[in-house]
Amino acid sequence: MILRAGPLRVRVVGGTRGPAIILCHGFGAPGDDLVPLADAIDAGPGTRFLFPEAPLEADIGYEDARAWWPVDMLRLQMELARGGRMWDPSATPDGMPAAREQLIAALRVLIDEHGVDPARTILGGFSQGAMLATDVALTGGLDFKNLAILSGAHVCRERWAEALRRIGPELHVLQSHGQSDPILPFGVAEGLHRAFVEAGVSASFIPFRGAHEITPAVLDALGRFAHARLHDA
Repeated sequence: MILRAGPLRVRVVGGTRGPAIILCHGFGAPGDDLVPLADAIDAGPGTRFLFPEAPLEADIGYEDARAWWPVDMLRLQMELARGGRMWDPSATPDGMPAAREQLIAALRVLIDEHGVDPARTILGGFSQGAMLATDVALTGGLDFKNLAILSGAHVCRERWAEALRRIGPELHVLQSHGQSDPILPFGVAEGLHRAFVEAGVSASFIPFRGAHEITPAVLDALGRFAHARLHDA
């Protein structure tokens, strides 16, 4: 089922009420990219999955590619070829504030009209979607306290640090990252995990031998996280 939640389209798998997992896809992926995860994750009885679709078209040479904010892929590839990291944890990516406001608006509709309870929901995503979900969970004011960061990265460092000083001990985070990730270097995930630990977050970090991907072991861990936070808590 596809519903309209404010400015965004959202794909829904499962019921209309009950605990929920909301996952935002990465840059360049189609809006339905993560939908198969609903069948791959044992998240417990009655758990529904919601998959927001990014609002922008990504001009990367194939149809249905979406983006939360633009990325200069040519520049990124050149930096990687030179061995550069092209990463500044203190920076806010261009276009991220607009994406944040759109996702917040969509989440408000899901909360007000579709029975999403932030206390019984995991908010998360992959890659660019993970960065956006982290930003919204920390600074969006919607009381999402369960966060899944799949191959995300540390950005908005000062603003996130300020938010973590206020709500860090209330958060529960599952984070995963490939040790050979060629897109988002492993160190940017380690830095984010350190920030969580220093702020008193209940943070579980799953490194894996792999690249920019979601492995079966990560899916198993996300299922256990869902059972613990949505059903047993």
